Amino acid sequence: MKTTLALRITVVCLAVAGIAVLVAGLVASRLVRSTADSVLQQSLRAQADVVAGQLDDTGIGSRLAIGKVAAVVRGQGIEVVVHRITGQNTGQATALHAAEQAGLTSGADHSARVAVGDLDYLVEVRTVGTQAAFALVQPVRSAEATQRALVRNILLALGIGLLVAAAAGYVSGRLLGRPLRRAAAAAGSLSAGRRDVRVPVEGPAEVAQVAGSLNELADALARSEARQREFLLSVSHELRTPLTAVTGFSEAIADGVAEGADARHAGATIHREALRLERLVSDLLELARLGADEFRLDLGPLDLTALVRDCAEVWQLRCARENVRLTVEVPPAPTMATADARRLHQVVDGLAENALRVTPAGAPIVFALEVTQGQARLSVRDGGPGLAAEDYPVAFERGVLNARYRDRRPVGSGIGLALAHGLVTRMGGTLTAGPAAEGGAAFTIGLPVEGAG
Repeated sequence: MKTTLALRITVVCLAVAGIAVLVAGLVASRLVRSTADSVLQQSLRAQADVVAGQLDDTGIGSRLAIGKVAAVVRGQGIEVVVHRITGQNTGQATALHAAEQAGLTSGADHSARVAVGDLDYLVEVRTVGTQAAFALVQPVRSAEATQRALVRNILLALGIGLLVAAAAGYVSGRLLGRPLRRAAAAAGSLSAGRRDVRVPVEGPAEVAQVAGSLNELADALARSEARQREFLLSVSHELRTPLTAVTGFSEAIADGVAEGADARHAGATIHREALRLERLVSDLLELARLGADEFRLDLGPLDLTALVRDCAEVWQLRCARENVRLTVEVPPAPTMATADARRLHQVVDGLAENALRVTPAGAPIVFALEVTQGQARLSVRDGGPGLAAEDYPVAFERGVLNARYRDRRPVGSGIGLALAHGLVTRMGGTLTAGPAAEGGAAFTIGLPVEGAG
């Protein structure tokens, strides 16, 4: 079972708080120990200076005076060791050993830290006149007591820190998880088919980004489904016309209403509309295959100049029948590019068919090929009514132009331009739409020229 975000944040906060307290405790322990030793040494040094100021050669030689000093400092855990000119050293045995190790007989005032057995001792040596010296010796035990107290305080701070971290982590997790839970609920509504769901864009930047992306996804789904509905409507419209003709004329033949010449005319109409349906179905299949991995192209070297001339030969007769002038503008030399000859021929034919459908008698259609900056630009331009400026950017979206112009001019199936755009893109080229110098629309295929540097 997966854990919640609140639980994970709580665990992380607990781990961070625990590590922080432990690290701080270890560092503080070393600092406290060194500070305690330094303070203890300074205190012992000050007392040694006071004692040295009160003793002289006479006082150091008096057992009574030394006894009073020893009685005063012994209550603080300090032992007094005395060295006389006679070479006699007096004092508690362990303290005497520590003082001698620290240089009691060196004849100079100094501080030292020595180890005797398992304990460390702080030693302050002071000379008294020229006849004697004394040392104050104190074991380093207070720092250990301080460390034990510090450990207790660290454990207490650790417990309090963990409780605070748990509360803060839980609250933070709930606050951070709330917009994510809303986003998850919205995603579930989107998967159920709702498109009016939106999530408030709030919280940390990352969470707000998730909410914004989900809202953009909802908008994109709504637009996509709207376009799909428009596309299905346009395809249904295109299917209805030939199906009506096929159904009506076939019923006339079956009922015996159409005989002789009328039957032949009905058969020709049925055949023509069946071919129209076949082209529409073929375009739909080709468009579907473009998005599939199994779609393959036969790419190879292709002379675009020759391809344009071949296409012009086919369309010259059809344009003449419609009293439309077809003009060909190609360079004299071959223009080599890498493309699928059959598919590119299909694209040019589709663009030419669209152009001829809207070009009035007496107006021109132009097949043009030019090379600029290593790029071959193959254009099909017409002298028809053209498109509105806002329609050129959406010309290759399925069914858009069909839905906008089918009540005003002859239109195709609504998928030809989308299919052409997909084919050219698959061949590594571009297909763009814009106004033509002849007054209509220009559709331009861009392909890299072979050998262009």
